Amino acid sequence: MSEPRLGVVVVTMGNRPTEVEALLTSVAKQDTPPERIVIVGNGTPLPDFAGLPGDVTTLELEENLGCPGGRNVGIAKLREFGDVDIVVELDDDGLLIDAQVFRQVRHLFALDDRLGIVGFRVADEQGETQPRHVPRLGGRDPMRRGLVTGFLGGGHAFSMRMLNEIGDWPAEFFFAHEESDLAWRALDAGWKIRYEPALLLQHPKTSPARHAVYYRFTARNRVWLTRRRLPLPLVLIHLSLWTVITLLRARSLAGLRAWVGGFVEGLRTPCGERRPMRWRTVWRMIRLGRPPII
Repeated sequence: MSEPRLGVVVVTMGNRPTEVEALLTSVAKQDTPPERIVIVGNGTPLPDFAGLPGDVTTLELEENLGCPGGRNVGIAKLREFGDVDIVVELDDDGLLIDAQVFRQVRHLFALDDRLGIVGFRVADEQGETQPRHVPRLGGRDPMRRGLVTGFLGGGHAFSMRMLNEIGDWPAEFFFAHEESDLAWRALDAGWKIRYEPALLLQHPKTSPARHAVYYRFTARNRVWLTRRRLPLPLVLIHLSLWTVITLLRARSLAGLRAWVGGFVEGLRTPCGERRPMRWRTVWRMIRLGRPPII
């Protein structure tokens, strides 16, 4: 059995130099080194990275393209090289604790040619995984592996063959819900998504609301996501349920105003090509425990 070749993409805005250095050190300690490493400076210059395994390429973008846009640049560079079968993408403030992560990733993809995405477990320095980082309803049991309907953007691996078939990240999202768009496209094309808690990415405990654009982009992109990917009856159900949940959970009037503005923006602005998932994909997601209305 031939092991697939692996490349790594890290996108940084240049505001975490210490964390990036630690992450790349953990990449260098992997017992199965990657063939390629691409480091993308998202609107920022990059230092010289020495001592890393494999072939290291740095790309400095003139403007910040957002997380999905920056990752697309890194994926495109790997595609140019043409010698990578799997791309591992890691948050720039993450850390690989186990030296066998890349070896395990290669093995998982070698076992199943319809495996499209492998999601890592994200835990803080105390080993705690936040419920929102568990890709199942309720966020329970972060150590339960298996097939799921989504993955974490902070640490994951993609089949390049899958990306070539379904397309890359939705760059226009910039931030929030880009993982769901890609995951739903993968499921609709018949690819599998596996959550593997043994693949640990240590990551500081954070709240997505720390970003100034969180409420606006979360609302806008959720509306875009449903308009792009769901059958029409489910668009109405999904957005109605989500609106009720948001109103019940609202703790900040300013945040709620930003959310309403983003929701209206999502309805009024172009969302990209509408390609709703098939009903059999909806049923598949229900069987996997997460229907696309929640």
